[in-house]
This record gives sequence, C-alpha cells and structure tokens, in this order.
Amino acid sequence: MQNKYLQIYREIADDIREGVYPSQSKLPSEHDLMKDYDTSRETIRKALNLLSQNGFIQKVQGKGSIVLDAKKFDFPISGLVSFKELAGKIGERHRTHVEELELITPDETISRNLGISKGGKVWKTYRVREIDGERIILDKDYFNQTYVEKLTKEICENSIYEYIENELGMTISFAKKEIVVVEPTEEDRRLLHLEGFTNIVVVKNFVYFDDASLFQYTESRHRPDKFKFVDFARRTHG
Repeated sequence: MQNKYLQIYREIADDIREGVYPSQSKLPSEHDLMKDYDTSRETIRKALNLLSQNGFIQKVQGKGSIVLDAKKFDFPISGLVSFKELAGKIGERHRTHVEELELITPDETISRNLGISKGGKVWKTYRVREIDGERIILDKDYFNQTYVEKLTKEICENSIYEYIENELGMTISFAKKEIVVVEPTEEDRRLLHLEGFTNIVVVKNFVYFDDASLFQYTESRHRPDKFKFVDFARRTHG
C-alpha cells in the first residue's frame, strides 16, 4: 500500500493539471481536505508540502494554498527535465560527452545519499554538456542499480530519463535539491570551459520515482554565467 499522502498529492496535482483548480484559485482548507480524504492533518500537510515543492501551489500566510500556473515552471536548466529535452526546447547546438561510465561499489557519501545498504552497486556516469561549442555543465550522476540495472554509453549520450521512462517503464516524479556556490575543482577546470570564472554553481539532486523510491543522486556543476534556476522541480508527463 502506497503512502496515503502520495496518493493525495497525485490526485490534487492531476486536478490542477486538468484545470479543476485553476491558476490563482485556492485549494480547499486543510480541514476540508482532511474530511474529503478521511485522513489526518499531518498526512494532508505532507501532501501539500510536496505540492509546494514541485511547483503546483504556493502557501500564503492567512490565505491558504494558492494554485500556481504549473506550465510556467516546465523549463528551468536545473529543473527536473533531461538535458536532451532542455536543449531541444532552446534549439541550440548541443552535445553530451560521456567522460566516465562504470558500475561501482559506492563510497560512504554516495551510499548515504542514495540510502544504499552494504554490498549495493551504483552506476556512476560523468557527462559534460556542450552548448554552441562551449562545455558549460558537468553532470556527475549516481544511479542505484536496484532500479537501473544496466546503462550504456549510448543511453548516457542520448537521455537516461528517456531510457528509464520509455524502456524501463518507471515514472520519475520529484526531486529534492540543494544549491551551493563553490570554487572550481581541478576536474571542473579540466572538463569545462570556465573562461576565468572563479566560482561554479553546484545543484545537488535527490531524484525519486512516483512511489517515493530514491533512485538517483546528481551533482550538476554549472558555469555561473549560463546558470538559470527556478525553484520548482517536477517531472512533466504528457
């Protein structure tokens, strides 16, 4: 049995997508939602928090939960879209260079970030994203092999998300993010065209399937002048 809050989250998200709750309207109160779904306030709040994190609503003090125009947030460079989808929308010349791809026994940090028990394996892939001849993003991805059994260089060059969703039949749902600005490492300088920049923007993503299974941890390292962030990340399924 899936978590009740995830079921409520999905039902309300679907209602918002379908216009049952139009943009700028208010969701029913927590109390009314508790009655509608016959559940606790804590469960409703968890569902609302997830709706807020993924760009469906904005909680406003004294006004409740305001529905956002979800379509506005489909296209941030650091959102939950694949690089292939992103580059296709902006129409610029783009390439993905696979620098590393191997199945590894993860170190303590990666094991902790992915919640992997001892003996678990992880796919490690480092990919450099080139747009209009400039290498501007380094994606360091780690995938739990329990969920993604096999990866190839061809899949990594094309779109791992496309492979997971179309070939494996899994639904990528939401991500938790952390953003930091750091000095570039030697690896950053070697793999990216940093053009003298002394900082790099690092977006750490913890990405989940729709059953709340954590399957991917990513460090996406961006040249700062090419970085754009919108703080809603959700996977859009047409």
